[in-house]
Amino acid sequence: MVRHLLNMKILPWTLIVFVLLIFCNTSLAWRRFLRGRSRYNLGYPDVSKQINLPKELWFQQHLDHFDPTNAKSWPQRYFVNSEYYKENGPVFVMIGGEGEANATWMVEGQWIEYAKQYKALCFQLEHRFYGKSHPTSDLSVKNLVYLTSEQALADLAYFIEEMTHLHQIPADTKWIMFGGSYPGSLAAWMRVKYPHLVHGAVSSSGPLLAQIDFQQYFVVVESALKTHSQACVDAISAANNQIHIMLHSPLGHQNLNKKFKLCDPIDPSGTKRNDISNLYETLANNFAEVVQYNKDNRQSSKIKNYTIDTICDILVNETKGIPVDRLAEINSLLLEANMEKCLDYKYSKMIDELRNISWKSEMAEGGRQWFYQTCTEFGFFQTSTARPKLFSETFPVDFFIQQCTDVFGPRYNIHLVEKGVERTNILYGGLHLSTTNVVYVHGSIDPWHALGITNSSNIQTPSIYINGTAHCANMYPASADDLPQLKLARQQIGKLIGKWLE
Repeated sequence: MVRHLLNMKILPWTLIVFVLLIFCNTSLAWRRFLRGRSRYNLGYPDVSKQINLPKELWFQQHLDHFDPTNAKSWPQRYFVNSEYYKENGPVFVMIGGEGEANATWMVEGQWIEYAKQYKALCFQLEHRFYGKSHPTSDLSVKNLVYLTSEQALADLAYFIEEMTHLHQIPADTKWIMFGGSYPGSLAAWMRVKYPHLVHGAVSSSGPLLAQIDFQQYFVVVESALKTHSQACVDAISAANNQIHIMLHSPLGHQNLNKKFKLCDPIDPSGTKRNDISNLYETLANNFAEVVQYNKDNRQSSKIKNYTIDTICDILVNETKGIPVDRLAEINSLLLEANMEKCLDYKYSKMIDELRNISWKSEMAEGGRQWFYQTCTEFGFFQTSTARPKLFSETFPVDFFIQQCTDVFGPRYNIHLVEKGVERTNILYGGLHLSTTNVVYVHGSIDPWHALGITNSSNIQTPSIYINGTAHCANMYPASADDLPQLKLARQQIGKLIGKWLE
């Protein structure tokens, strides 16, 4: 088709736009939300006014902090905002995570409100291998060995030393780390591993316990949906049962292809079990994504317009047909919100995309990198193990381990994952961190709170558990619709930072 277009006498810019529309309208559903990670990552704050963003800056970072004989370096991206800084003020650092760093965070977000209050100098450091911070020529396995949380923490340590020198920051200045989700873990670990450099940390929605079978994830998703009604959960279970029945007949296949707008028809032989597992997991992730980011203030995705109430209102509305029809309607809504024409569930397509080692590939926006980190350090496999009757029994741990092997090679098997997870928990302490001046913040609706510290009696490392809020809700700018308990949590965090800075 593209070759045919090239032979047509049309303007170059028209051709470019047309071709882009062809490729951009293919489905990216499983890429949109993969292993608990949105392709938008934290997104960026909702900004209602026109603002001037700081320019991106670069400094030379070591490739391997743990091999002094390796002299290779690479340019790492960062941003700085000195607008609120006053002499002898603190330094705040927002840690980049498994996606591109966004300059909007340098002028908006709750941490900026704290910066205004305490006259802080603000930095944001992009995580190695994400965004524009490319330490190596490609994303091959031999290069991904430099993608670890340990290397990322050392990046931060060297960054602190470099910025201290570059900006002539006084030696007794207090540095405070901020991070949400995986960077929330990094923020806490920075205080643990580099206490001589970091004075305090705000760890938002950070999973601290590495775990292979993260079966609690969908338990929390179910609990969150129940805040609407038991009928909502029952409708999901009924819909999945109907899908199971439809998978056993050619007519059922045809109906599923049509209802869920599948990019490829279901294999009639029934031999491609991974395709079916991928289909079930993708449909389950429709709920996971909405729940995880329920009512946050992100601006980067139309998904934010759909909440638990939105999808559950559809599911319990019997005038919209049988349960599977209602489930299909939700799927169509989310496809449309992301400008996707069809649902891509084919296992082989996913694996092929994840195997692409080029920085120009779609998965280079963070999908391949995060996949690698889960296979080597964290696990975090959101299985259906604990809720097989609700989301099906088709995506247990073995399904995720096979993905690691298929993408990265045979040595990336269950034994390697087990060693990696064990090592991570030994390095950092799991849920038993020994430190001070860290606050752990979690929302009850956020599935990731199940691997974090939500009940700390230590006044030096308190936890704030916000009922009714989702992933990293405390990090976004305040909204008139914020729950009272979220407003209170932001105030509590601000007071804690003040105590650390006394």
